[in-house]
Amino acid sequence: MVFFSVDPLTQLLHGTFTVTRSSNLGATPFGLVGGSTADADVLRNGEQVTLDYSAQGGTGDLAAAMPPGIERRPFVGSDDGRAAGRCLGWPANRRLQERLPMSNPAVLIERLPDHVTLVTINRPEARNAVNGDVAAGLDAAITQTEADPDTWVVILTGVGNDAFSAGADLKAVSGGNGHLLRSERGGFAGFVHAPRTKPWIAAVNGPALAGGCELALACDLRVAVPESRFGLPEVKRGLIASAGGLYRLPRALPQAVALEMILTGDPIPAERAFALGMVNALAPRDGLIAAAQALAARITVNAPVAVRHSLDVARQALDLSDAELMAESARAQALNMTSEDFKEGPRAFIEKRAPRWTGR
Repeated sequence: MVFFSVDPLTQLLHGTFTVTRSSNLGATPFGLVGGSTADADVLRNGEQVTLDYSAQGGTGDLAAAMPPGIERRPFVGSDDGRAAGRCLGWPANRRLQERLPMSNPAVLIERLPDHVTLVTINRPEARNAVNGDVAAGLDAAITQTEADPDTWVVILTGVGNDAFSAGADLKAVSGGNGHLLRSERGGFAGFVHAPRTKPWIAAVNGPALAGGCELALACDLRVAVPESRFGLPEVKRGLIASAGGLYRLPRALPQAVALEMILTGDPIPAERAFALGMVNALAPRDGLIAAAQALAARITVNAPVAVRHSLDVARQALDLSDAELMAESARAQALNMTSEDFKEGPRAFIEKRAPRWTGR
């Protein structure tokens, strides 16, 4: 774990940042420190922003230079500065090319142990409804986790107890910002149609209705609290569930049950979803993330390259013919055989030891 600080800015900045380019920056256990000049390109909640600041003095201990009352905030990432976290600055003799508003990030990204990343929708005041910030944040989270070789499984959840996600933010839609609730790559929420090679687990902390249900269905596995519900109520408002729910729900449930839910708009409780196989496990609220981590750990104990190729074929199981799936399986096997992990598995078995997977 390292600390990421853009040193120092003209104001305290809050947001989710990814450094994409930096110059004259040195990484220390205390953060990124600048020499006489420094600049960096960052993504703030998925939007490109350029920081341009100058300084007197050189490198040193940032913690010692910070004034009282300013807290260093940790993030998880690589030591070379390409990572995401909370940007922290303090008033000083610096200039900022673009001032950024102070706000809580709509999507939080946190590295957990054992090659797992937790992505959290952070709009409790709106029952984690999807607005433009959530869509941009989830799109950026996919980019980050796909690019991170140390992330093998991703968990998606929502803040609070009121909802996993209430779906589309109708205030944003009525305000003329409905187009911001989707991305070109990922569709609704920047997520439901986005290409992803790694397993995603939905940790459903409350009702998952409408677009929230479609977010859960777009994940590969689901863990839920007993108090949660799943439903597609769009027809009750003259709408249709066009973000994947109409075809993913019949894949996750018996067809008659799925059609009943789609046509009536009525939800089912988590207990029934679990009994019918849509939910992998139920967990108490205070143990939900731990349960999702436990499921993730059962995945990450395996070779990550083999997991990704296997998942790629399995996701297509209901869409392709057997002949097409045979060809896809052969392609996946050929690609897997080129990996270092393909050699490590048999080697570890012969040497009677646990395999040391690298993900390469």
